[in-house]
Amino acid sequence: MRLTTKGRFAVTAMIDVNRYQQNGPVPLAGISERQDISVAYLEQLFSKLRRGNLVKSIRGPGGGYVLAKDAGDITIADIVFAVDEPLDVTRCGGSGNCAKGSIKCVTHNLWASLNERIIDYLESVTLSDLSGKETGTAQDKQNSGKIALYAKPAKQKDMTA
Repeated sequence: MRLTTKGRFAVTAMIDVNRYQQNGPVPLAGISERQDISVAYLEQLFSKLRRGNLVKSIRGPGGGYVLAKDAGDITIADIVFAVDEPLDVTRCGGSGNCAKGSIKCVTHNLWASLNERIIDYLESVTLSDLSGKETGTAQDKQNSGKIALYAKPAKQKDMTA
């Protein structure tokens, strides 16, 4: 399983909106320039984000996008699911018909459990958790304005015993 560019770009663009909306609505052209994502692709993503009630569009001169709610109330899972990003590692798409005869394969529960953990993690990280955190050198940040995603690692079980 891997998160495609659709999900990654949607999260990156939402962080960008959160960072720059204090100066007014954020135009897609600005996000495109800062994050190196085409405006056409951003238009597709923001259409879905708007339908998911995560952003509001402001029309007219000086228009663009603002968050529809507080960044602390928007989870990464909200963003990923709003752009129809599938997060499923089961072979059957979660339906349970992954083996012959439309029954669950022997590893179905393992992969279904992993799906739940991934979703739980993405639901535990908010847009405000990611905004303002960057990696890279000061010169990298100054030159590109690109966002490097960073989130706190999930708590690990102690496997020593």
